[in-house]
Amino acid sequence: MRSRRSWQIPAMRFAAAIVLISASAAVWGTTLDPVHPVAMRIAATDAALDPTVRKTADGEERVAVTFRPAAKPSLSLAPERGAWAWPVGGTMRWRVQNGMPWPVTLIVDVASGGKHLTATVGLPPGPPMTLALPLKATSPRAFGMHAGPPMPFRDGGTERLVATTVDGAIDAGGVTSVTLSMPQPGAAQTILVGKLDGVPDDDLRRAYTGIVDRYGQYTRDTWPEKIADDAALRAKANAAPASPVGKNLDRYGGRTDLPALRATGWFHTQKQGERWWLVTPEGHAFFSLGVNAVNLTDGRTYVQGREYMFADPDAANGKFGGTGDSRGDQGSQRDNALNHGRWWDIYANNVARTLGDDDASAWRKRTIERLKAWRFNTLGNWSDPAFAVGTASAATGACDKLARCRGIAGGVGSRMAYTVPILIAGNFDAVSTGFDYWGRMPDPFDPRFADATKAAVAKATQGVKDDPWLLGYFADNELAWAGEGPQGRWALATGTLAQGPESPAKQAFLAYLKKTHGDAASFAKAWGVQVASWDQVAAQGFRAPDPGEAHPAIAADDIAFLKLYADQYFRTVRDTLRQADPHHLFLGGRLAVRTPEVEEASATYADVTSINTYADLPEHGFDIAAFKKRDKPVLITEFHFGSADRGPFGNGIVAVAHEEERGKAYRRFVDAAAASGIVVGTHWFQYVDQPVTGRILDGENAHIGLVGITDIPFENFTRAVTDTNARVGGGSGGGR
Repeated sequence: MRSRRSWQIPAMRFAAAIVLISASAAVWGTTLDPVHPVAMRIAATDAALDPTVRKTADGEERVAVTFRPAAKPSLSLAPERGAWAWPVGGTMRWRVQNGMPWPVTLIVDVASGGKHLTATVGLPPGPPMTLALPLKATSPRAFGMHAGPPMPFRDGGTERLVATTVDGAIDAGGVTSVTLSMPQPGAAQTILVGKLDGVPDDDLRRAYTGIVDRYGQYTRDTWPEKIADDAALRAKANAAPASPVGKNLDRYGGRTDLPALRATGWFHTQKQGERWWLVTPEGHAFFSLGVNAVNLTDGRTYVQGREYMFADPDAANGKFGGTGDSRGDQGSQRDNALNHGRWWDIYANNVARTLGDDDASAWRKRTIERLKAWRFNTLGNWSDPAFAVGTASAATGACDKLARCRGIAGGVGSRMAYTVPILIAGNFDAVSTGFDYWGRMPDPFDPRFADATKAAVAKATQGVKDDPWLLGYFADNELAWAGEGPQGRWALATGTLAQGPESPAKQAFLAYLKKTHGDAASFAKAWGVQVASWDQVAAQGFRAPDPGEAHPAIAADDIAFLKLYADQYFRTVRDTLRQADPHHLFLGGRLAVRTPEVEEASATYADVTSINTYADLPEHGFDIAAFKKRDKPVLITEFHFGSADRGPFGNGIVAVAHEEERGKAYRRFVDAAAASGIVVGTHWFQYVDQPVTGRILDGENAHIGLVGITDIPFENFTRAVTDTNARVGGGSGGGR
């Protein structure tokens, strides 16, 4: 059993450094000093406080606290009587210093009675700094972004470590304790602490002030691709990548060094031995190496309401702006406090600085040249539709089939295989799974869904259905096929049963249940619910129990309905698409949250199942063995590896330690995908870094791009990507 000690350090052992304001409370403006405590109780649990006073070169006094190996060693300060009165909306500041040569993690807790504010911060080694805890709940989402600025930062002559994520609530006028703890250290860890006080200053706003320069770059750090002026921007962005001609490739990027496959004039799939391939129109094996979001509009970030974040107001409020509104009831907007108003398109602004105002065509040309040099062969989802007809035009021959291309000069070199999304929207019914990150789940049993699908397919196929460069179509994106948590698999079924009797999906579920169980009494017994009639089940708000061992019929019925639901969705899309465009591939639904039932339906109705998976290796993101058993190909349509050392604060969904590791992670992932025999391509997310201050869609702000917000490539990464792509996709040579 670990030792547990708690004690009060008598005030008479220390010289008085503060004045007791009253017998019951100290008001803000009073500095609290654990070095010379007066009217203060100091208690330690699995920790030791050394009262020896240590001074810095400028005379600042600290004492050492050593946290022992334990579950949660802690040091607590509390008023001897009453409470401390701190300013509402202010900041708690505490002078701290890491006594170790490595970073340590601290948990800060401020209490008022039974209420608590808590934050977790990383304390780096180095000089003393001010730990600042806002006296209110907050997160980067309150400032319109997913990840907050790195800490600490230099604020004048002070190193400030601001907690940018704080949970809970307190009565700031009645603070009863402040506790520092450390989560389960493996060995003794020492920090030094000094004076503490509550002040009215808004250190949180300081943390976000002036963080972006006129180029959209983070102002408080530097890295190799960061630029200081327009001349450097033009030189780096306009540098042509090394572009040796790929060998043994057909015009679409198919491998002529491998045995020939069927030539149909369109992209299709074919199994050769134990391996699935995409096949080019000319009949050659094609591993799709793609990039998502290759467009000029992904650099937009909201300015309105947070103008103080931008160091150059003229740039942030210039002609590369507009207004938007991302508000909604989707999960992506929860807690996002800055999601509408005036925005600045930083990426487009930087592209114009290098290519001129009439830059779209020149940008597409430069971008295609880069992607080809880096040995990519596919434009993934969310890419500029103008790429469908080439940079200056469509390819010779293909252009003849596209009426909108006539009269424009161009050639094969400007073209690349591309994909098109079918985005189904309308006034059809929808079902909530509780997750709903991009919205509620479409109800495919609603006749209006079929009408909306027909309209969406007509729009998606217009002008491209006769183009052999089109790889295929995706249906929607990351639909809410499941919920969160251990019972998330059943969320679509339970959400459907919570609908009212007018819900087409609920009607379909009820029809199945009636056919399976007969009368309501049999259903009630099988499910362990108290219902006397089917009308009670049909009523709005019916709460279906989660499946469990006691009532196996619940899981069996949920599985059957989830299969019906997924079949109805994919069959509707497949049939509608085949009627409009019988030539091109149905690439599935870009599945993120998913169940075995939706994977099975996709494998049944789509030509290729597309999966957005974020993991170190494909086999850690989805069940490759299950798809091999189904004997159907998979296209990985999103993956990435990010780091936090190139400006944006976030490091993506799958993070690596630093920039140099991104290329290594890319190689491991793509090599494993290609070796699986079932994966026919990998599409990187995304082309350009997200804005430091968050994209307007949902505030994501990660370094995950091939190029920065300045349109300057990350040379170390793109070189590694080129080597991998050339090996996996065929051809030879390297590039940047």
